Amino acid sequence: MPFFNNKFSPKKSKLRKSVLSLNNENLLEDLIEENRTVKLQLDEHEVYFCNGHWELGPETTGENMSKSNQKLHNKLQEIEEENNLLKLKIQILLNMLTQATAENNQQQRELNRLKK
Repeated sequence: MPFFNNKFSPKKSKLRKSVLSLNNENLLEDLIEENRTVKLQLDEHEVYFCNGHWELGPETTGENMSKSNQKLHNKLQEIEEENNLLKLKIQILLNMLTQATAENNQQQRELNRLKK
């Protein structure tokens, strides 16, 4: 064991090999169709990236998608209503705080005037 060896110097790690390579021709063929659009499949839904925006696949525009969209729309509306209610409550609390502060300041001025 050398006398001037640094015990706290980190050891060099081994190079890691990638499990998935994007250079694989099969993977690129699966992702990019003949018209140069990117295809993404999540569960039974397919989405295509064309001309700078995402489009639903032909199988996706079914009854299941409309039901899930309706559920999401209902949930969004519910959350927006809750958000509006919370904003209203905050406004009421701020008004109450402002009124209490103004009354407190008025009482302090009255006390100071009576002390003089």
